[in-house]
Amino acid sequence: MLICSKVSLDNILIFGVGVLTFLFSLIVLFAEASPRKRKSSSFARPSESGSSSSSHSPHSSSSSSNALPWTVLPNSLENSFARAREIDTKRRRTLSNSSDNTSQSTHSPTPHKHNTMSIGHSNFFTDIGSVSGLGRSGPRTEGVTSSLGLSIASKSPIRRTGVQGKQPVKKLVIKNFTVTPQLPEDYELKTWNVLQQAVQAIQQSKPVESSLEELYKTCENLCHQKFGDNLYRRLSAEVESHVQNVVDGLLNKSENKSEESFLEAVHTAWSDHCRQMVMIRSIFLYLDRTFALQTLGVSTIWELGLDLWRRLAMNSLEIRSKVLGGILALIEQERSGDTSSHLLIVSLLRMLTDIQMYNSVFEIPFLQASRLYYHVDGEQNVHARTVPEYLRYAQRRLVEETGRFEGHLDKSTRRSLIAAVEGELLERWTDMILQKGFETVMQDHNLVDLKLWYELMMRVNGLEKLSFHFGNYVKKTGKALVADPSHDDSMVEELLKFKLGLDEIVNSCFQNSDLFLNVLKECFEAFINTRQNKPAELVAKYLDLRLRSGNKDLSDEELESTLDRVLILFRYIQGKDVFEAFYKRDLAKRLLLNKSASFDAEKSMLSKLKAECGSGFTTKLEGMFKDMDTSKDIMINFRASKMQSKIAGLDLTVNVLTQGNWPTYPPAEANIPAKISHCQEVFKEFYLSKHKGKRLMWQNSLGHSVVKATFPSGTKELQLSLFQAIVALLFNETGDSSLSYKEIQQLSNIEPKELSRTLQSLACGKYRVLVKNPKSKDVSDTDTFKFNEDFTASLTRIKINSIQLKETPEENSSTTERIFQDRQFQVDAAVVRIMKTRKQLSHTLLISELFEQLKFAIKSSDLKKRIESLIDRDYLERDKTDSTLYKYVA
Repeated sequence: MLICSKVSLDNILIFGVGVLTFLFSLIVLFAEASPRKRKSSSFARPSESGSSSSSHSPHSSSSSSNALPWTVLPNSLENSFARAREIDTKRRRTLSNSSDNTSQSTHSPTPHKHNTMSIGHSNFFTDIGSVSGLGRSGPRTEGVTSSLGLSIASKSPIRRTGVQGKQPVKKLVIKNFTVTPQLPEDYELKTWNVLQQAVQAIQQSKPVESSLEELYKTCENLCHQKFGDNLYRRLSAEVESHVQNVVDGLLNKSENKSEESFLEAVHTAWSDHCRQMVMIRSIFLYLDRTFALQTLGVSTIWELGLDLWRRLAMNSLEIRSKVLGGILALIEQERSGDTSSHLLIVSLLRMLTDIQMYNSVFEIPFLQASRLYYHVDGEQNVHARTVPEYLRYAQRRLVEETGRFEGHLDKSTRRSLIAAVEGELLERWTDMILQKGFETVMQDHNLVDLKLWYELMMRVNGLEKLSFHFGNYVKKTGKALVADPSHDDSMVEELLKFKLGLDEIVNSCFQNSDLFLNVLKECFEAFINTRQNKPAELVAKYLDLRLRSGNKDLSDEELESTLDRVLILFRYIQGKDVFEAFYKRDLAKRLLLNKSASFDAEKSMLSKLKAECGSGFTTKLEGMFKDMDTSKDIMINFRASKMQSKIAGLDLTVNVLTQGNWPTYPPAEANIPAKISHCQEVFKEFYLSKHKGKRLMWQNSLGHSVVKATFPSGTKELQLSLFQAIVALLFNETGDSSLSYKEIQQLSNIEPKELSRTLQSLACGKYRVLVKNPKSKDVSDTDTFKFNEDFTASLTRIKINSIQLKETPEENSSTTERIFQDRQFQVDAAVVRIMKTRKQLSHTLLISELFEQLKFAIKSSDLKKRIESLIDRDYLERDKTDSTLYKYVA
């Protein structure tokens, strides 16, 4: 087919010659050029009239302005185009003559601007049959293809019209062969023989004669010819025959081999089988992907190999029993320390997993054997080892079983195995090991063993039992500390140390578990209240000891930490009213005698008590601090007034206290020296002038003074209580003479017990400003006393009034009695409050509600006494028909 396109002024002539056959083709590339942007090679088209292109081209001119803007092609290409132009020119002349004859008979003689050209195919093939064409990449020729039949739908010549545009495209029709090719009759058998030889060579570990590519192509050709079904059956039979031979070989050799040797043989046969199936599948991969995967009920080649091994090898009772028994025997050897067969066990477990016989053949016997092994092992070790050693042994066993055959045991098997080990080594012996060794481990404060104990008990849900024994230990140890009166002096310190150790155990060993925290709280509340009132009293005294100015053992941070720890003990105490009474009495002494170590520490403790018990608990304590501040302001005003001049020579300090805020002190009579009595009267006059209607009561037992004493060795300042100062001043008038006990009592008018304490502190203490005759530690009515002229001391100011800080038995009993009375008032108020609300209530319900409302421990018999007292005072009455029913009397 020849295609010519019309030439415009801006475009290059496109000339192409093509032949749509498979005999040969001639293609001439065209080039399109732009004068401004690019250069290209091209050539001129011959004129339609058949004349030379140079003489008839509309663009040719000798003028340089009409010169073409493209370059000349190389000589070889130019000669090829010249030859093509000659052939085309001859053809056009022949066609032009026939066209002119036709035009004369059918058309008018009017000349056309463009001639129409028609080319016949047969002439074209004759003229240019040996011409080579040029394509875009250079000269190209195509050979003849005899395997296809090609024909042109129409042999009518292509007409060229004067209209510029697309030319009509001729249709090609490709026809099939008239005769279908036939395969040789023995094609399938011969082809299978080639594949069979390759399979047998693989199974016999011999080299394969054909290449893998040829074998793969052979399998593919059989599948294309629809022999896939037969090929799969032949392959299956071939593999089955080989596996049967392997199984027969294993059975023949099993009698003469040990268990481990037989397992090695099975392992080798299984490894060879897997390797062979991988190579066979690579040859029959096309069969596997097309026929096996796309056919319902047909296994893949790999699954075929697994199924044959499972059906022929492992379904054999003899092989299966020997394999299972051998694996279990090797595992038991490994538990005993022999790990040489570990890889063999792993390989056989992997085989059972791959052939899907792990659960049905191995799992249950393995778990049964493991439970039996650890049943015997646990019983041997629990009696032969100490409890800590046995716990570490159990932990080691659990770690070993957890890591045993990692990744090869099923998850369900691993869980069941660990459960079996835990059951036989721990759960079975939990009660025995707890009773045997837990208390000893707690006493040794062995944190490592306690942590291990907690972790192991948590595995077998034994934390409840562990917490029970933990609670029993806490109760037993704590009760021993609280119930023994000989430990009263150090009880609080030992309880704090005991609590600190238990907190460390719960926090670091028991993971701060809520279960153990609650058990610890309940046990402390139980044992610390076994002695009613005493722990609360001792806690208050311990705080007094730590908050005194003489306590310099602790820094501010340590003191604050101690207060926090003591407050924890305070939470466990039920008799908080006892604590309040003793704490208030000791606080009063610290404030009045100026013995407080730090007012910041005092205020801190007060805020902690307020946060713990509420503002009602600390109202009176806060009032005590307020009175101290008010007293300072009063003394500033007193010293600024004219009344100060009336007591010249003495420095007077008075603390004015609100009676309701402070403890109740019994009156202490004494003959006050005239100078001191005068100072009291001057201050009383000043205070009453400022606060009319109020009354002052002097508390002599809490007074203290600083007295200058002149000794032959020098002058000393003695810090004395008021009673000590009264006694010491009596010796200013006696000179060298002595005074008897009765004379001192008559002159001072001090109560005998207080006088004995005072004389003992002056004559029998560390600093003896008086000499007692006879010498002894106790004071009797027959003793005599005189001034100690030989007294010496390195200090200038000497404190002798520390006796005031010590608690007397009378003070303790009076405080206890006052607490008892306060509790009676609280019980009476609670009964009246409940009955006023309920109007009538049975005895049992009233007692139960009283236990809920009262914040201190009390016996039912004491409550019954208070109810009887209220009935006698006409607050309640009994029902006339039911004596157990109480009614409120309005």
